[in-house]
Order: sequence, then structure tokens, then C-alpha cells
Amino acid sequence: MTIVLNHTIVPAVDRVAAATFFAELLGVLVGEPAGPFVPVRVNADLTFDFDDRGAVEPGHFGFLVDDDTLDAVLRRLECLPDVLYGSGLAGGWDRAVNRLGGGRGVYVRSPEGHSYEFFTAVP
Repeated sequence: MTIVLNHTIVPAVDRVAAATFFAELLGVLVGEPAGPFVPVRVNADLTFDFDDRGAVEPGHFGFLVDDDTLDAVLRRLECLPDVLYGSGLAGGWDRAVNRLGGGRGVYVRSPEGHSYEFFTAVP
């Protein structure tokens, strides 16, 4: 059997706000609450379930995306002046794109402190 990550729980201060931020960043919809979770379907195989029942320990989530998806994320970020994003590593939140691994990439800081990384080539 192939192993596929099906879902992960993402700690949040406010599960609806965190799910909405993430969904809008990706250009997808927030699902109906299911028990204590507010889900965001990332793709056919993966759902992020936002949960505000416990403490938030910021995590890192990396996504390999195509160029069109990265361009769409970057367009959305340009409209969000209060959201920190950038080339990461040495550049930090410089509102720039990195060129790691022969592709392009960007790190986005969520309001909870999570780091969402979008890259077009595996670094």
C-alpha cells in the first residue's frame, strides 16, 4: 500500500480565522465544522483540520506546488500588507521569492506563527 498523508491537525488560537486565512491563501474553501475541527481540503488526499482546543506551538508545513499555484499565492500575498512572507532562511520576511533547488519558493507566516512554505522544486 502507498502511504499518503490524509489529514493533519493544525493548532490555532481561533480555528475559523486560522482556517479562513489558510484557505484564502490557497484559493480553496473552508469546509463545514466537523466536531472540534474546521477543515480545509488542500487536495484530493489531504485535509488540514484547524483546532483551537489547546496551546499553539508553531509548526512548519511545506508544499510542493506548480508555477501557476505559486504565482496565485504570490498575487494573494501582495494584497495582504500585514502578512509576513519572504524568501526565508537568511532573507527572512523580505517579501521576496527564493531560488532554492532550481525553482522558486516563499515562506508565509500565519497569524498563529505557523510557517507555510510553497516551493516549485524540491530543495
